[in-house]
Amino acid sequence: MNKFSHIDLRVTHMEIVLPFYEKLLPALGFTHTYHSGDWRVFAAEGELPSVAYFAITEDPEHRPNRNLIGFWAKGREEVDAIAQLVQESGGTVTAGPELFPISPTYYSVYFEDPCGNAYEIVHRLN
Repeated sequence: MNKFSHIDLRVTHMEIVLPFYEKLLPALGFTHTYHSGDWRVFAAEGELPSVAYFAITEDPEHRPNRNLIGFWAKGREEVDAIAQLVQESGGTVTAGPELFPISPTYYSVYFEDPCGNAYEIVHRLN
């Protein structure tokens, strides 16, 4: 059983980052939305609360830090596609996509949303 449940993410300006997440999260498999007044929720396939979801709320006091959220990719092609999507959607690629010396097959891209929250998408073999 994968123990992952959800992410509650703070952003400084919802209107700036929402278009970015509306493109990124469906590309990562978070295709269902459950939005409320304060939260924008993107969920994976299935029924809440048993599926993984990504919830975003605005907090003007939020300051991005060195935390990083990582996602799996099915292959290098998906890593490359996400890197391009990030750049086209207002995010910033900070490293890659490329092989990193973590392991011989560790192919990833590191990036930030428009508010500076950090991410990675990686594909690697055993």
